[in-house]
Amino acid sequence: MIEIIANELKLHAWQVEHTLSLLEEGNTVPFIARYRKEMTGGLDEEQIRRIEELKENTLRLEKRREDVLRLLKEQGVLDEGLEKAILACEKISQIDDLYRPYQQKKKTRAMLAKEAGLEPLAVWIKKFYRDADIQKEAQKYVKGSISSIEEAIQGAKDILAQWIAEDVEIRAKVKDNIVNFGRLETKKKKDAEDEKKVYQMYYEFSERVNRLAPHRIMAIDRGEKENVISVSFSYNKEYLSGWVARYLMRNRKSPLEGLVQEAIEDGLKRLVYTAIEREVRRDLSTMAQEKSIQVFSMNLEHLLLQPPLKNKVILGFDPAYRTGCKLAVIDTTGKLLKVDVIYPHVPHKKVKEAQEKLLALIEKYHVEVIAIGNGTASRESESFVADLVSQYKLNVSYTIVSEAGASVYSASKAAKEEFADLPVEHRSAVSIARRLQDPLSELIKIDPQSIGVGQYQHDVAGVQLKERLDFVVEKAVNRVGVNVNTASVELLKRVAGLKESSAKSIVSYRQEHGELKNRKELKDISKIGAKTFEQAAGFLRVEDGEELLDRTAIHPESYPLARKLFAYVGFKDNQIGSEEMKETLRHVDKEKLCEELSCDMYTLEDILEVFQHPFRDYRERFTPVLLRKDVVELEDLKIGDRLEGVVRNVVDFGAFVDVGLHEDGLVHISQMSEKRIEHPEEVVSVGDVVKVKVIGIDMEKQKVQLSFKGI
Repeated sequence: MIEIIANELKLHAWQVEHTLSLLEEGNTVPFIARYRKEMTGGLDEEQIRRIEELKENTLRLEKRREDVLRLLKEQGVLDEGLEKAILACEKISQIDDLYRPYQQKKKTRAMLAKEAGLEPLAVWIKKFYRDADIQKEAQKYVKGSISSIEEAIQGAKDILAQWIAEDVEIRAKVKDNIVNFGRLETKKKKDAEDEKKVYQMYYEFSERVNRLAPHRIMAIDRGEKENVISVSFSYNKEYLSGWVARYLMRNRKSPLEGLVQEAIEDGLKRLVYTAIEREVRRDLSTMAQEKSIQVFSMNLEHLLLQPPLKNKVILGFDPAYRTGCKLAVIDTTGKLLKVDVIYPHVPHKKVKEAQEKLLALIEKYHVEVIAIGNGTASRESESFVADLVSQYKLNVSYTIVSEAGASVYSASKAAKEEFADLPVEHRSAVSIARRLQDPLSELIKIDPQSIGVGQYQHDVAGVQLKERLDFVVEKAVNRVGVNVNTASVELLKRVAGLKESSAKSIVSYRQEHGELKNRKELKDISKIGAKTFEQAAGFLRVEDGEELLDRTAIHPESYPLARKLFAYVGFKDNQIGSEEMKETLRHVDKEKLCEELSCDMYTLEDILEVFQHPFRDYRERFTPVLLRKDVVELEDLKIGDRLEGVVRNVVDFGAFVDVGLHEDGLVHISQMSEKRIEHPEEVVSVGDVVKVKVIGIDMEKQKVQLSFKGI
């Protein structure tokens, strides 16, 4: 198993072996990735996850292999050749193909023919005697339930057709032909309802199977499910029929050729083509779903790791028409200061009153940034805010914030506990403000599937998607680290080694004893044993505590090494991060240090990085949020205009960029680079601030086409 996984991931066998050993000991993926690099050779979270995933797949494969071998042995049909073939299989589907002829099935035409004693006749036909007399041979079987020569021949043909359908080589040939040379075709169903023409491009659509883009497969699957389109395959059945004939008869001449050809046509049409087409559709859908999960995971990770807008008083602005725009002011720590509601839009149009209320809030609480949700009435609200900022020359910026999932959070148990006296609609405004101030801490409260940064995520298998997204969330949380004295239960339970029960214990301990003074104090909390402490401690920060190192990513197990290093370079811990220390460490001989301090290079380099940048936020390496003071109107745009915007979503065919219009503009994959790229992720990520050029304007649909080229 270790060799198989190592070859698949292009790793050394020892890396896989050590990683699996660490996982079996109960270590978490983030902990292994961060604090056991010396054992894994520096593998990251994704590589460790894949090792874990492939291990489970390999175990499932071996379990299926054992089960099939046992069943074949019990049936008395396991010979040396079949056993060897099964042992050589690398996929469960290959094992199932070999087992198919021996599976207990519902009664088929072939089974009924065998029960009638016609199998020897079918075997005789397969020998393709040059002087075969089928009438004479079939006459021998006219007895019992078989009343005629024709009935005997038909039964033998049914058995032959079943053998053809169960032949591994034939099935593989048909599948290869469909996948590599066939086309998938779709047509609009008669009387199908597609009022918004969502599936218009698939009304008459044809594409090579091996060239189908994952997002097209997902769209086709959904269109078929909604009964708008029908789906079929087109491939060379005449060629396949001829190939099977040559494969079975080996160009031998026999009077039985015509009969066997009939069996071939029947077996292919009735039993093979439909089954293989279903298999190909299933494979395509699985591949597309996996790609959809990858895209969603990638986008979610970038969204969670967007840099926080620290030390700013923020006003959350949840737009609406009839029910009014909900406002919520939070201070620099995220504490709610004030909620209100204004009615600047139709049907109320209380613009003056809305301006006065918003101005009063900005002045009283010294609001610096307004976070506007991107839902209904978003652009009208943006215009209202931009006009106010311009008219009164306010030193206030604004930005559009995705409010996906905000309503889900507003009605959640966590929101009710946090804001028991606050109406649901006002909780949403608080969430919008907080997800600008600290995206990770706020978005962590929302089911990842409710955050709309994927493609066709609602069509993906729920369990698989949840597992992957949970992994992404866990990875993001642990890369950033968590302030143990302020973090919510929702955030704490995502820390490596912690569960909801241990997270609640930490919060309860804080409430009873006040803030933790050091990491060691974690050991005094119920439900945090030695293993939990080991896994979690490095990711939990104690700000302003007794121990400076508790504020860093250095694990307590490495404190002795860190202090040896302080002494070696001649600095005290309060000089950590100073320019003098940075300069000294830049010229240090790492190899010599490792030898003298008896440590591994990975741990040493991690400690040196912390010594130089002790309190750096991991998210600082990503693009900061784009703040605006003016608004863009579609009517004012023209082809060739250059704009600045934020990437809101990345999908297989391009990226959607918010440039301040009512709808996000699309940068198609063909407009992303002068050179060919395989996927938009090679160029952009969610949250990136980008410069774009307008290349198309559709006034009717209120959409723009954008390009990165020529910028």
